[in-house]
Amino acid sequence: MPLAELLPPGRNLFFDLPGHGKSADWTGVDYHADVLGILNELTDEPAHVIGHSFGATVALRMAIEQPQRVTQLTLIEPVMFAAAKDARALSAHRAAFSPFVAAMEKGDLERASELFVSMWGTGPSWSELSKPRRDKIISQIHLIPAAASVIEDDEPKLVDRLANITCLVDLIEGSASQPIMSAILDGLELTIPHVHRTCVQGADHMVPITHAKDVACAITSSQQT
Repeated sequence: MPLAELLPPGRNLFFDLPGHGKSADWTGVDYHADVLGILNELTDEPAHVIGHSFGATVALRMAIEQPQRVTQLTLIEPVMFAAAKDARALSAHRAAFSPFVAAMEKGDLERASELFVSMWGTGPSWSELSKPRRDKIISQIHLIPAAASVIEDDEPKLVDRLANITCLVDLIEGSASQPIMSAILDGLELTIPHVHRTCVQGADHMVPITHAKDVACAITSSQQT
């Protein structure tokens, strides 16, 4: 919300993903498609679509499959791992993420949550988080593998259709984010026709929270070009 409050005034709409915030728990089959369905219901006319992390991959999918509905696209740290072309970066990502996968397969949700927070959290360590916050993350952690078929395996073949995007695309990353992120943005920039890229110095994956002013500035400046 700090970022939302810094965006240009207008008809700005926001929603909590299923299983997050005040939304009900997710009980569907295809998490990515279900979130896209919510986005479709909210956007009744062409719009500038902004997404962060998983949300950015959903925004990307809308721009690919329904380009007429997206006037501008802002992808903040999009975790579309399938877009990365650097084999070394992909291998390193999979190696770094393998302990998380192993913990999930064992059903050790607390360990999986701790590992996930250490890689993609806002900064505080697992032990520094309050117990209610830790419990909430543990209850949500099953949603991470629920998106793997799209962001890791690209079952909808989104990467093959990146050239379908017709609008300007803002790519925003943190300089201290996971190394795979630069490889993802490199892959997107290589194929998407119209790209504006920003790297926020000192920021990590949660850049829209920790560096909201920088992200808002990047969005506003691209709108004026």
